[in-house]
Amino acid sequence: MLQAINLTKKYNDQLALNKLNLTINQGDVFCLLGQNGAGKTTTINLFLGFIAPSTGQALIYGTSVAEDPAVTRKHLAYIPEVVMLYANLTSIENLDFFSRLAGFKYSRKELEKFLTTVGLQQEAFDKRMGGYSKGMRQKVGIAIALAKNADVLLMDEPTSGLDPKATNEFTELVKELGKQGKAIIMATHDIFNAVNVGTRIGIMRRGELVHEMSTENLDANDLQKLYLETI
Repeated sequence: MLQAINLTKKYNDQLALNKLNLTINQGDVFCLLGQNGAGKTTTINLFLGFIAPSTGQALIYGTSVAEDPAVTRKHLAYIPEVVMLYANLTSIENLDFFSRLAGFKYSRKELEKFLTTVGLQQEAFDKRMGGYSKGMRQKVGIAIALAKNADVLLMDEPTSGLDPKATNEFTELVKELGKQGKAIIMATHDIFNAVNVGTRIGIMRRGELVHEMSTENLDANDLQKLYLETI
């Protein structure tokens, strides 16, 4: 569903991403670990089409993001560290607005079902989002992805700043989305959560993917040791 082929990004003489080769399949939750500046966000931005590659390709269903962004964007949803929604609108209103932008028109009952699916409490549906916690905003962001019928979710530090309860709720939601066949890339600093939520893990350093592994039978302490040795 996602593929990077020798994907490279340079800013002047600065190499932000160096010949990344990566394949993300249906049901994969691929967690990218690495220090700030390792290339995690650059990778996500290239798949989103926010920036153009210097060389190589970012592909969604075999279509180049750089060459046909309108087509690839239909498959994507983006969950950043801070979900930017309209604070003066309710979650129902935000969900309705962004769904319509994507070409979908839902009834009130259908919109409520999306919000219920992601675990948002019903009493919050008609409250303005300016009063929402970060965890609640992240849930609405996921609901928008579901309403857009996105196959691919790109997440950049989505659990940063969440309390343990909200992190656990978000983790369980992401795992369920993987089981439903979504393809997910999540950039994170949280090693222990990465082992919990991910099906595969990659460790990046200085723009290169230096380790890639399955989380099956992977111990978080062993991963932490490898991570610290790598960076």
